[in-house]
Amino acid sequence: MPVSSSKPYRVGRSKTGLGLFATQPIKKGSKIIRYFGPMLDCNKKKDDAVENKYLFQITKRWTVDGSVRENIARYINHACKPNAESDVSARKRKIIIRAIKNIEPGVEINYDYGTDYFKEYLKPIGCKCDSCEKKRKKKRAEAKAEKLKLKAKAEKKVLKQAEKKKLLNGHASKAKAAPKPKAAAKKTSATTKGRKAKSVKAQAAA
Repeated sequence: MPVSSSKPYRVGRSKTGLGLFATQPIKKGSKIIRYFGPMLDCNKKKDDAVENKYLFQITKRWTVDGSVRENIARYINHACKPNAESDVSARKRKIIIRAIKNIEPGVEINYDYGTDYFKEYLKPIGCKCDSCEKKRKKKRAEAKAEKLKLKAKAEKKVLKQAEKKKLLNGHASKAKAAPKPKAAAKKTSATTKGRKAKSVKAQAAA
């Protein structure tokens, strides 16, 4: 969507669809854009029945319907750790989006939509802001590391059991080889008998 070159932003593609991006350096505290649209009176059934994702409540009675195409601010996406905020004037029924950090050209502009919006629209599908994406990435890395740790532990256990089995088999082999000295004992006994026989013959000859 074309915008005036004097504006420090442009509408562009974001990972959540469309978003608003800085085209010039935006200093912390400076006004970026106004969020506007038809004013809805929640005390009226017709106005209170309006439903869309761009409703911005100012007071318990007044809500701005920001779904109109002229409201470029509606393209600003939510972030749990934003670089901008909504400055609401209940008396003037006016909403201004201001920078709370220095924003460099090319960076997406975002602000926190609030707890109610988050629970109703974002939580069911999972928030896709950078902060939440990093948390999910960290959790995936931790889960993968834990899985590898458990795998290594299991492999170590199997190796230990194999070594134990090998050691037991070695002891069993030695135990089977132990009876051999009995044969030597028999041989020694036979030799002794032979010597005794020779001694008897010698005595007879005398």
